[in-house]
Amino acid sequence: MSIIGKVDSLWRYPVKSMRGEELDEAFAGFSGIYGDRLFAFRSSASPKGFPYLTAREQQKLLQHRPRFRNPNKAARPVNLAEAESLGATPVSADLTELIVDVETPGGESLAIDDPALIDTLRDGIDQKHQLTLMRSERALTDCRPVSIFSLQSARQLAEETDTPVDKRRFRANIYVDLTSAEGFAENEFVGRSVQIGPKVVVRILERDPRCMMITLDPDTGEKTPTLLKKVAQAHDGMAGVYGAVLVEGTLRKGDPVEALE
Repeated sequence: MSIIGKVDSLWRYPVKSMRGEELDEAFAGFSGIYGDRLFAFRSSASPKGFPYLTAREQQKLLQHRPRFRNPNKAARPVNLAEAESLGATPVSADLTELIVDVETPGGESLAIDDPALIDTLRDGIDQKHQLTLMRSERALTDCRPVSIFSLQSARQLAEETDTPVDKRRFRANIYVDLTSAEGFAENEFVGRSVQIGPKVVVRILERDPRCMMITLDPDTGEKTPTLLKKVAQAHDGMAGVYGAVLVEGTLRKGDPVEALE
């Protein structure tokens, strides 16, 4: 094994397309980061294969801040210590214990299932978007369970576009600081496995195809179209990588990232 970097930060997104939360540690399971994207809003105007309302249609989603009402229940599987001692699969808390409250841009706190929240999300968008709440025991991700992005890739894109690039635009679960000085070095690990920290093993499966979401400032929603244009022209429309968890466990900020193959 060789160390290729370390974990810079860990993130999860309790509600799809809403603001993420940074974590000191996170449980990485076969279905993804514990508590990640458990909720989303289905839009009647979205295609069946991708039924969600996202910040592409409602930029204010990024300014909504979700928080778990019972943070201890949302931190890790309820029987994690017992499961690890027995070599068993950890059990998630019941969805009723993983309820989320959302702070709106105006500072109001609403339960995720409060109809008033849907009213705020429909404000300013085409009324063809009839919204309903979706809940899932598994992360409602676009593709694979876990996304990884390097600080070096963000830095390179900033240089290529001559504009500041906030890493949060890429909405990754794991941001890594690689020993390689070059951006997009994470591409080299597609088809290989990496170990993060003392236990977690992730198989890097594919590069991450990017869409308009990366053009949106994570705080204001303001668009920077040149960023997506540069990713399309210089990087085949890809930035970051997707992976699947092969060995479950807890990740922590600062954990070493090691190449296994």
